[in-house]
Amino acid sequence: MRKDNPETQSSQKYAEKPRRHRGRAKKLALTTPDLVLLSLLAERPMHGYQANLELERREIRDWANLSRPQVYYSMEKLARTGLIRAAETGEPAAGPERSTFETTAKGRAALASTLEHQEWTTQRERPAFLTWLGLSWQARPEAVRLQLRRREEFLERELAGEKETLESILKEVGHPYHEAVWMVSLMIEQFETERKWLKRVQLEIKRRGTAKNPEYAVGEVES
Repeated sequence: MRKDNPETQSSQKYAEKPRRHRGRAKKLALTTPDLVLLSLLAERPMHGYQANLELERREIRDWANLSRPQVYYSMEKLARTGLIRAAETGEPAAGPERSTFETTAKGRAALASTLEHQEWTTQRERPAFLTWLGLSWQARPEAVRLQLRRREEFLERELAGEKETLESILKEVGHPYHEAVWMVSLMIEQFETERKWLKRVQLEIKRRGTAKNPEYAVGEVES
């Protein structure tokens, strides 16, 4: 007899007792993996392995930090707190029986409420390249030029990949008025803007100089 894999066993374990500790749901903060799964399972019921495959197909890691183990951890947490529930589907089982989940009304309400938080719109990124640029005056000149070329090559690769992704998304959704189209279009425009800016920096780098009117903080040293 074929044994279930660990992922299946974990799924079955929390499928049996999805109502335990439901009273804690309001106290648990929803993480990015939680929110992504609530949205995905609101589209249609899926089991953990299937959810992982779909997230990989959609290249989720391009816009959300979500690993395979986090998917199973979040599914257990969401089932325990009543934000998702086991669902029956008409799809034929492939291999061992797997528990399939769907987002509950409570889960959809929690997702909608979290998406209303102001923090979504008032954060700014701290890209590693920007940090490097701020410190680059301490690097050797040849190393600076090399790093700028590496960044340019990276942007070219990312642009090519995002354009392919956009083309496949448009074929799938059939129209340009979709969140996936907007997301990828934004990435393309950001990469193209940075590529144009980078070419200017590469021309200007030889003229870089120190600040002409530097100011420094003045304060008393505490004893």
